Amino acid sequence: MKRTLNLKLAAACLIVALLTGTIWFTGAKAETPAAQNAEQTYEKASAATFYLRALRSDGTVLAVGSGALISEDGKAATAYHVVKGAASFEAILSDGAVVKAVKLLSYDELTDAALLKLPERKDAKGKVAVYNMLQVREAPVKHGEKVFAIGYPLRDTPIITEGIVNNPSAEINGRPRILTSAQIASGMSGGPLLDEQGRLVGTISGSLRTMNNIHLVIDTGDLRALMKK
Repeated sequence: MKRTLNLKLAAACLIVALLTGTIWFTGAKAETPAAQNAEQTYEKASAATFYLRALRSDGTVLAVGSGALISEDGKAATAYHVVKGAASFEAILSDGAVVKAVKLLSYDELTDAALLKLPERKDAKGKVAVYNMLQVREAPVKHGEKVFAIGYPLRDTPIITEGIVNNPSAEINGRPRILTSAQIASGMSGGPLLDEQGRLVGTISGSLRTMNNIHLVIDTGDLRALMKK
């Protein structure tokens, strides 16, 4: 009798919760981060995105682009075509700090992925300070998924654009690419493509000339391959 009463009570509570919209879920799905809009994504990710200068041996600028920090000790993702052939690199962080002695750790010319290492950073008291960083998403993106791109068309002009994943894995000139409708401007190459939780899902590579407003992104799988070298 008591068990029957408890079941009836539980059922009644469930019905009330459904009718009022006040129902809570437990388990793995409850731990999924909430989706963010463009404003929230930029606020979360901009501090981990930087302006990148690739320099010749005489100190003149060879190329400029963007990069994204992916570890607290200064590892960062960018596009190889931004750093190709450069003698040295400078990263200008979102707070205006100019970081020199940036190293090219590894790269893959075929995929256009590159991994940088920014030097150890110290605070005003001389203690080692961690870098702001992006979480790298493990799951692949899906058709139609909302994404955001961040980068620096100009040194002091970071921008964010919004779009969807047009194709999660297209074969372009022998290279796998994410295709996105998030607008890409010159100088954003090497910057991050983010999901609705602000996680890194790819690195901006360029545009597709044969399709208007469709742009190319390096998958994070190519970045992980570099990190294992």
